[in-house]
Amino acid sequence: MKRFIMNPPPGERKVGFVGDYIKFRLQIENGGSIESGWQAFLRTNLGRASISRKEIINAYFKKIPLFGASWHDVPMRIEGNEWVVEIPLTEVGFFKAKAYARDTRGWQHWPEGPDFGINIHPDQCRTGNIIYCAFTRLFNQTKTLERARDDKTEEYLQQLDKQGYTVIPQSGKLRDLKRELPHIMGTLGCKIIQLLPITPVPTTYARFGRFGSPYAALDLTAIDPALVEFDKKTTAVDQFKELTYETHKYGGLVFLDVVINHTGWGSFLQDNFPQWFKRLPDGTFESPGAWGNI
Repeated sequence: MKRFIMNPPPGERKVGFVGDYIKFRLQIENGGSIESGWQAFLRTNLGRASISRKEIINAYFKKIPLFGASWHDVPMRIEGNEWVVEIPLTEVGFFKAKAYARDTRGWQHWPEGPDFGINIHPDQCRTGNIIYCAFTRLFNQTKTLERARDDKTEEYLQQLDKQGYTVIPQSGKLRDLKRELPHIMGTLGCKIIQLLPITPVPTTYARFGRFGSPYAALDLTAIDPALVEFDKKTTAVDQFKELTYETHKYGGLVFLDVVINHTGWGSFLQDNFPQWFKRLPDGTFESPGAWGNI
C-alpha cells in the first residue's frame, strides 16, 4: 500500500496574509513514481469564507447542523514525481486543507495526520503593528500631572458618596484623544489605536470605582456620553468617526475592545434578554465578581 507525504505537513499551522500564495505538494513516500491514471486533489475551505460564515449563522439561528459546505476539491497538477497546486490567499480567517490521491478505481489515499491549518491576516497587518492602548477617560486635563488625585477634592467627594450621591469625575473625550494622534502616530510611530471599551457603564448599582468599570457595558452598540463633547452638530457616533477618520489618515487602524461574555447590571441585554444570562441555583444572576465587585 502506497504511503503519501504532504507538504506543508498535515497538522501544521501557519500564518499568512491576504495577497500571498501557498503551494501544496503531495508525493509518494520514498520518491515513488506516479502511476498512469492517478489524480490528486486538495480538499480545502480556502476561498469559501462566505459559505462557511453563512453555515455557522444558520447553525445557530436556524438550528441547521454544520455539514462543511465550504469544503471543495481543487485539482492538483503533476510536476515530476509529485502533485502540486498553488492557492492565492484572498480572505481573512482560519482555513484548513489536506491533499489526497485518487487511483484508477476511484479510491482515495490520504496522508496520515490531521488537516493543515492557516490563519490569514489582512495585508496591511504585515509589519509595523505597534499598538497604543488608549483609555479615553484618562485623556483629560490631569493627563500630564504626576498625580491626578487631588486630596481636597477627594475628601469632598467622599462626603457626597456617603450621602448617596453619584459623583462622576471629569472624563477625557474622544476628541481629546484625537488631538494626541500626531504624537501617538507620528512621534511614537504607532499604527494601531486600541480603545478600551467606550460603551456606557453603570453609574449607580454594581458600580466599580467612582466612574464605573469600562468592562461593565450597558449597551454594546452605544458610546458612553462621558466620552463625548456636547455640541449641537454631532452625535457620539459622529465624534467616534472623527477619531477613526483621523487615524486612517495616518494609515493607522482603530481596534475596539468589546466585552461579549458579560455586561454591567441593568444592561440593555439583561433587561431585554435575561434568558441569555447564567443563573445560580437560587435563580439569581451569576456575577463574574471581578476584583470582588458584584
